[in-house]
Amino acid sequence: MTDDRTKRISPAQLQETAKALSGDLRLRILEALSDGPKSISQLMALLGAAQPTVSINVQQLEQAGLLESVPNANREKICARPYDHLHLELPRAPGDSLHEREQIVMPIGMYTLFQVNAPCGMAGKDGLIGAADDPRSFYLPERCDASLLWFSEDGFVEYRFPDTTPPEQQVKELTIAAELCSEARGFNEDWPSDITLTLNGVKTAVVTPKGDYGMERGKLTPPWWVYGTQFGERFEWKTTPRGTWVNGVKASDVTIGELGLGDGRPIVVKLSVEPEAEHRRGLNLFGSGFGNYGEGIKLTFVREKRPGIPHRA
Repeated sequence: MTDDRTKRISPAQLQETAKALSGDLRLRILEALSDGPKSISQLMALLGAAQPTVSINVQQLEQAGLLESVPNANREKICARPYDHLHLELPRAPGDSLHEREQIVMPIGMYTLFQVNAPCGMAGKDGLIGAADDPRSFYLPERCDASLLWFSEDGFVEYRFPDTTPPEQQVKELTIAAELCSEARGFNEDWPSDITLTLNGVKTAVVTPKGDYGMERGKLTPPWWVYGTQFGERFEWKTTPRGTWVNGVKASDVTIGELGLGDGRPIVVKLSVEPEAEHRRGLNLFGSGFGNYGEGIKLTFVREKRPGIPHRA
């Protein structure tokens, strides 16, 4: 079966796929989506499960490539099942079953370089880190526990991720996901800011959150944080051999081959508001324990075997 509704499962994907299919609720989610897309709320009603339970299981299916989702106008996930059949390929040669996909989640306070303008600051789950509006606080060792950081106007934070790709493989897709919004005094939901993702010195794409969101409380924002920024928008940059996409929409022609990956060098990830940006209104970056997603900066590798490595007959 090789039609568009059949997903090929390579040897490197077997374990992740089997794990995703091993849960009864995840199988029921796929069954519920067999007749068309549904929202998280609709899945909750059909399956009789709570929102966190459904969302966690949907995420596992997404990570295995068995489910796709997009946000609707109300920022709720709409889930769809893109495949009806799976074609499993068993390993034939050493290295075939190496994991094709790997994720690394970086705490937002573990930046290696920064440049910020006041108003700025950091907060953890239990209170502020250092002094608000003092850029010197960004040097404090307690920054590693940050769950929210913010700065105004232009500036950046930069991170170094390890490239753990083994010599016999190469990266064919790289995805960065983060929850972001602009930065205003207090909050301002009509306050766009242009935020650039740069990978290994290459500017991949710009996203523009519509505002600094504070009218509704963030799902994970701690009780002590009573006023101001509450949550952001989740952006996902995916760079492939054909270009770079943001939340499923092509955003630039920058390809994976332009990023200079390999040779054991770190992957340098920079989130910035550039001095020449049209909307130069800072950013808020959310990590574990703040906002609506609570996942830090998530980097996902998708790998493939390097050309020229033979299969056994």
